Amino acid sequence: MTRIAAAVGQFLADIRNQKLRTTLTLLGITWGTVAVVVLLAFGVGLERQTKKRFHGLGDRVVMLFGGTTTISYQGFPEGRSIPLREADAWTLQQQIPEIERISPEYSRWNSPVRNGRQVLRPNVAGVWPDYTFMRNVIPDMGGRFINREDIDGRRRVAVLGNRARDFLFEGEGENVDVVGRQIMIGETPFTIVGVMKPKQQSSSYSSRDRDRVFIPGSTHRAMFGQTYLNNIVYQTASADASRRAETRVYEVLGRRYRFDPADNDALGVWDTTEFEKMFEYLFTGFHLFFAIVGSFTLTVGGIGVANIMYVVVRERTREIGIKRSVGARRQDILRQFFIEATTIVLIGGGLGFVLSLGLVKLVTFGDMEEFIGTPQISPAVAVVTMVLLGLVGLAAGFFPARKAAGLDPVECLRG
Repeated sequence: MTRIAAAVGQFLADIRNQKLRTTLTLLGITWGTVAVVVLLAFGVGLERQTKKRFHGLGDRVVMLFGGTTTISYQGFPEGRSIPLREADAWTLQQQIPEIERISPEYSRWNSPVRNGRQVLRPNVAGVWPDYTFMRNVIPDMGGRFINREDIDGRRRVAVLGNRARDFLFEGEGENVDVVGRQIMIGETPFTIVGVMKPKQQSSSYSSRDRDRVFIPGSTHRAMFGQTYLNNIVYQTASADASRRAETRVYEVLGRRYRFDPADNDALGVWDTTEFEKMFEYLFTGFHLFFAIVGSFTLTVGGIGVANIMYVVVRERTREIGIKRSVGARRQDILRQFFIEATTIVLIGGGLGFVLSLGLVKLVTFGDMEEFIGTPQISPAVAVVTMVLLGLVGLAAGFFPARKAAGLDPVECLRG
């Protein structure tokens, strides 16, 4: 305890004697810590926001489109169009066990949707009930999505995207309850049974769900006489199951439409699991880049600590000689200077963490969440920062301390 107290006292005396130098060194470590923590926190927030917006399209969903053959097969020439029908969705659901949910999707763009004088020409989509779970088109409280009875009875019911609701019922107040009211699609009245909860969506293959109107697929087919689907949406339990399902889709529809299952252009496939993997690789690179940039800044601060400790060793050469001559061991000298250097690093790191928390909290009050997400100091960010601080403290403290411990006592006293 006496040795520790003496080391602490000497450290405080050095700080008092070299206030400017110590302050600048502390600022270097503090700024380096802020750089690491804030950059990684922003990276975490941006990754979560991007994934959240991407998941607005759906989780583990595949959009299947008709394509054009590029390989002749069983006497059929290349260049044939492969249109999809509603019966194909039934076939795929029955023959491919990896597919958990599926829905055909009809789309109609040129039919006016009216409420009084408010007229909108959205994408009117005809779908099955499972569409709500796959595409995260979740109805708000008090409403529902299309159900099996709507399909079987070809009911004239509709689910509105939240922004479509806002336009059609403009002037009636924000988030007005429209469930049970009627709108006109073309010249046909439809009863509103639900309004989609607002969601973030960064991508789409037709239009944003908030601007769309959803009706039962059977009603859409009977009303518009649309023979072919725009696409089929299906969902699997995992990324591995998605790859197996895609292979089986080509096999099943290849037999049905007489095209080579190896002809990738015969169908168009958009697998969101592949895009999510791409995002993971991209953000891993981002996090690594941010960590490297922040660590460089922190390393500069560590070099400052090492430099100040080398200067301290030179200024206290005679003191080191006296301590060694009265019995101090090399490890005592090593411990003293190492503790002083690591204490500076720890104080600077602590100040950096406090400033980082303040900066991250300050950003949350701004209106930038939709674009960059909410920066978060996650446990991973804290661990990475502590590891970097530990390495910097070890390097900045060890080498000057070793130099001090290695000085010859006779040479120290002669100096």
